[in-house]
Amino acid sequence: MDFDIDSFHPFVLNVGLARHNADWNWKNVSSPFSRLYYVTEGRAQVVFPDHVLDLRAEHLYFIPAFTRHSYVCDSLFCHYYAHIYEDPQSKHQFLEDWALPEEIQGGTFELALFGRLYDLNPTMKLTASDPSTYDNSPTLASNLLRNKQRPLYNKIMSRGIVYQLLASFFKTARPKTDIADNRVKRAIAFIRDHVTDEIGIENIAEELCVSKSYFIRIFKKETGTTPLNFILRNKIEKAQLLLIAGEQSVKQVAFLVGFEDFSYFSRVFKKITGLTPNEYRKEARAH
Repeated sequence: MDFDIDSFHPFVLNVGLARHNADWNWKNVSSPFSRLYYVTEGRAQVVFPDHVLDLRAEHLYFIPAFTRHSYVCDSLFCHYYAHIYEDPQSKHQFLEDWALPEEIQGGTFELALFGRLYDLNPTMKLTASDPSTYDNSPTLASNLLRNKQRPLYNKIMSRGIVYQLLASFFKTARPKTDIADNRVKRAIAFIRDHVTDEIGIENIAEELCVSKSYFIRIFKKETGTTPLNFILRNKIEKAQLLLIAGEQSVKQVAFLVGFEDFSYFSRVFKKITGLTPNEYRKEARAH
């Protein structure tokens, strides 16, 4: 699969240095942006559905977008944070293609990078650490606008620093889809590049010069899921971004991600996220 770094355009939504003392405790957080942390002092925990991650001083941490988790802090905890957002209008999200390590060793270089990023963006720190105050559609839209209004020098420097911070994670990152069959690689690339279109399994199979049944069989063997499920999950992830970041109606969002049948879109959305599209948007904007 061709992982084109030129397609990766990260926005810095928030950046700051936070100091907590047993007051960084938030439950069921799930955001449309990724989180980068550098712990300078103390300890805390991030609780995922299947494991607990201990946050330690002089280490960096990465939490992918749309990863549900909770925070636990019962003592002193200080850390730099940066919220990284990818343009939902892009064909697909670059970071979605990679499994990055949750934790890596930090040092003076990474600490200096975070300090420089913070110095460049003094107005982009959070006014409160409660995710409900910033993890919602109006605040996200406001932060994106503020990001775009920054001086060009600031944008270039900030993006360069984000690249460098993420590069440390990519030393041991691996593609999420470690596919041996080149035909399946081509199919996945096609699906991600056309996620907003109406995608027919028959058309993909024809492009690969194989039968539909054979294509479904080799795709499931390589990925563990069917082509249809893979297509639908990618479309719903795109819809989640649009519902949070955009102002289109829910029906328009369905159309933008390639669903002509709104009822079908709603059923698929709820099956994957646990909420209807309206409930999902309402929950995001209720904070």
